[in-house]
Amino acid sequence: MAELETVRTSHSEKAETVAAVHEKFKTAKMAIATEYRGLSVGKMTQLRREIREVSGEYQVIKNTLVRRALEGTVYGDLDRLLEGPNGWVFAYDDPVLLSKTLVKFVDANEKLMIKGAMFEGELMDPSKVKVLSQMPSKPELQAMLLALIQAPATQLVRFLQEPASRVVRLLDAAAKGKSE
Repeated sequence: MAELETVRTSHSEKAETVAAVHEKFKTAKMAIATEYRGLSVGKMTQLRREIREVSGEYQVIKNTLVRRALEGTVYGDLDRLLEGPNGWVFAYDDPVLLSKTLVKFVDANEKLMIKGAMFEGELMDPSKVKVLSQMPSKPELQAMLLALIQAPATQLVRFLQEPASRVVRLLDAAAKGKSE
């Protein structure tokens, strides 16, 4: 009897885990599969912290549970990557900023490898994730846009001030000419 309760508990725990992972896939803007073999606990903790700082999450999940959680999501094609131990990165805010952080970490730690990702319905290989990481992030784009918006105003102010500046320089030159 106790054994039957343990099996039920195990099944219900798995169902809860699948539902939680399914929700992660539904809410994430991007999901990245990684292979983490040989990564120390300290490095894994550092990776999780860095990913969390850019509104992401890193989690190791059993492939069988991920396979079930992928059903009914736009991330279904990721089931091709379900071989060996996988760590999953979920981007909840800015996928570009998250991919920059992850690629930087991968470059510094050869034990972590990007297997692939799914972003806006496209299955991406590791090279495409690296290309995405080289794009400007949301804050960088906002700064560029602000600079573009401010540029005409700055040029207009300079243009309006130029005639007055010319008059001041002309008067200054005339005053110097009379004093000599």
